[in-house]
Amino acid sequence: EVFYGRISDTFTPVVREKLEEYDTEVVDHVTWNDDDEKVTASILDMIRKGADIVVCTGGMSVDPDDKTPLAIKNTGARIVSYGAPVLPGAMFLLAYYEVKEEGEGRTVAIMGLPGCVMYAKRTVFDLILPRVMADDLVLPEELAALGQGGLCLNCPSCTFPNCGFGKGK
Repeated sequence: EVFYGRISDTFTPVVREKLEEYDTEVVDHVTWNDDDEKVTASILDMIRKGADIVVCTGGMSVDPDDKTPLAIKNTGARIVSYGAPVLPGAMFLLAYYEVKEEGEGRTVAIMGLPGCVMYAKRTVFDLILPRVMADDLVLPEELAALGQGGLCLNCPSCTFPNCGFGKGK
């Protein structure tokens, strides 16, 4: 809907605000319809431009026209998990793409964000982003462990990260 101008993009400002909590530079931003080939090409283009993290929004549900998980898979990235036992944030996808460069390679995190990131104060994105920013590879079992404490209680006075949300084991 954003691509066609049917609704305004309220997702990008939220993601930018969360990224601004860290010393980041946004390399690029593009908006596509549900064309998985264009999304795949854009992800790979951002990686070529030097992105260390690629964040995809929209198209993360299980509807037939939600193609973002397929687009991420088609990059050749290693999918860590599509789904997390965290609310808000169950439809989160995390993948790692290995870049082969002269001398050394690098690992790029690709995240598919569920729609809740747009409106919920704290989500799975807040739990995973600091680790990704620190180049700390997140393993499937670590995502699974977030199920213990994986429900944000939307406390009247939010004390995150000084609360039980996402503490895992």
